[in-house]
Amino acid sequence: MDIRIEKSRAYGKVTAPPSKSFAHRLIICAAIAGGGSEVRGISDSEDILATLDCAKDCFGAEYKRNGRDIVFCGSDVTLAAHGALMCRESGSTMRFFIPLCLLKDEECELCGSEKLLSRPMTVYEDICRAQGLTFENNGERIRVKGPLRAGKFTVPGNISSQFISGLMLALPLLEGDSEICIIPPLDSKPYIDITMKALGLFGVETYWSDELTIKIKGCQKYLPAKETVEGDYSNAAFLSALDVLGGEVEVEGLCGDSAQGDKAYTEQFRALEAGAPVIDISDCPDLAPILMSVAAAKNGVKLTGTARLKIKESDRGAAMAEELSKFGVPVAVYDNEIIVEGGCLGTPKEPLCGHNDHRIVMSMAVLCTLTGGVIKGAQAVKKSYPDFFDTIKKLGIEVSEIDD
Repeated sequence: MDIRIEKSRAYGKVTAPPSKSFAHRLIICAAIAGGGSEVRGISDSEDILATLDCAKDCFGAEYKRNGRDIVFCGSDVTLAAHGALMCRESGSTMRFFIPLCLLKDEECELCGSEKLLSRPMTVYEDICRAQGLTFENNGERIRVKGPLRAGKFTVPGNISSQFISGLMLALPLLEGDSEICIIPPLDSKPYIDITMKALGLFGVETYWSDELTIKIKGCQKYLPAKETVEGDYSNAAFLSALDVLGGEVEVEGLCGDSAQGDKAYTEQFRALEAGAPVIDISDCPDLAPILMSVAAAKNGVKLTGTARLKIKESDRGAAMAEELSKFGVPVAVYDNEIIVEGGCLGTPKEPLCGHNDHRIVMSMAVLCTLTGGVIKGAQAVKKSYPDFFDTIKKLGIEVSEIDD
């Protein structure tokens, strides 16, 4: 799908979409808890649909859906998996479900896109090797076989916090106590805090014994609960950027005391308006594309802690540099920092590429409201925010789909 955006300004109030990070975790916890659990405020993003499918296929989660609300009727984590788990392009889904599959004393298969299966999975591979368990990745699917045993798990903190969260979801169900020892530096700690909060809502206790160790008691039970997914700071950043770039947009539905690390965007946007700041994105790497777009239109920025952008849905630093160059914006990409020049934004003279990355597409869309432009592959927004273009249309942005 190719989209044309005309130069236009955004006005009005808009509700933030539901947090994908919270939704993944609440769905899994509710599904494990079984009958009587309810999760309200679920979107139809591709990633969330993947987690729902995997909950059904991994442990037989039964649920009824009423619009954006889901009521769970029952499940059994000991059941044999029903066929291969289809993770689509969702890294969270795959990394959360691998440890849950390892609870079973039988083979499980997880499938996903080629890009997803090329992303790092060595943390789980190392754990399986140490315990004599099966872990095979042939580039088309991952095959695992448990049963995982409780104990001490040493995990690097700078690859992805999703590995830590995945273990946190599974380890409480083992017979013995466990601990996760994190090798510093620890990036994206807020995502671990989100997992800890979600587990607590369903009666599962995990806690930091020190700044790099998580303690998890065994033989715990997930208890039914009824929870609402809070608003998503990560995707709200694209809407708030429209305000920063000359519109009048108020984003509602965000929790002020949220554990989401991406809530940092509010302060980061202020810094971008005031000058050319240095911003460390180690705890909020998903904000990199929109920070680069706003910086390009404002005063520039130096981002640090950018190494992990290479292993996202695209190589986000390089992809953003390529697209910003079409606006005439110089960008320098290094191993762990990115420098964006400000004050030189021009109208792109060729179509922009979405790189099959939802956050690249939305970041380009925001910039195009200042200059106009065409974005190819805009359907990538379905991964996290399928209503994005409808939402900005309601705010007055002129968007049209280009027929082939």
